[in-house]
Amino acid sequence: MENINNYLSYLKGYDFTGKTPVIIDFYATWCSPCKALAPQIERLAKEYDGRIKVLKVDVDKNDALAYAARIHSIPTLFFISIDGTIERQTGALPYSELARKAEGLAAYKMPFF
Repeated sequence: MENINNYLSYLKGYDFTGKTPVIIDFYATWCSPCKALAPQIERLAKEYDGRIKVLKVDVDKNDALAYAARIHSIPTLFFISIDGTIERQTGALPYSELARKAEGLAAYKMPFF
């Protein structure tokens, strides 16, 4: 799991499509629900290491990214499939739901045309 302090390097040339799905946790250090969610996100990152990339974005340190992503409430999670589809979830989720969404991302295969 990576904690993003400077998001620009992550956005250059990255269109959220490829071989690895991505989960982004937009959070703040002062946010109680974010603090409660943090161990679940860490567990998810460990259990899906190599199959899903898990990123954490501190909205206070990365306000331009939070603005661009239209983050109005935290925690907000982005579940991004390999075809670039983003499912947005505002608010904390129980681990069972996080794992269900992660399994869906990990199992997703690009359609052949």
